Amino acid sequence: MSNPENILLVLTNVPDAATANLIAETLVTQKLAACVNILSPCQSTYMWEGKLTHENEIPLLIKTTQLQYHALQDAIIKAHPYELPEIISINVDGGLPEYLQWVTTQLSA
Repeated sequence: MSNPENILLVLTNVPDAATANLIAETLVTQKLAACVNILSPCQSTYMWEGKLTHENEIPLLIKTTQLQYHALQDAIIKAHPYELPEIISINVDGGLPEYLQWVTTQLSA
């Protein structure tokens, strides 16, 4: 199934619920995201500045379009407390056509 609307799934992790809610509400109210799922906390393990790090984080799943991506990225960076936030975009190759259309409609209304 094709993705004519150029829908993206953007992933980021934040340190706490307050940041998760702030970013989610900012992105949706500014029409940079149609929907943001705030997931249950998880533990992330990574190397940072040469040190093994374990942090509790809250993942966000953000549905947007390619057209909104750069503004969305800027908004996340502005609201994110990390020096280097994880921001990864994944092209959506398919999905329920009506849902993909809903995402596009939310961002163009």
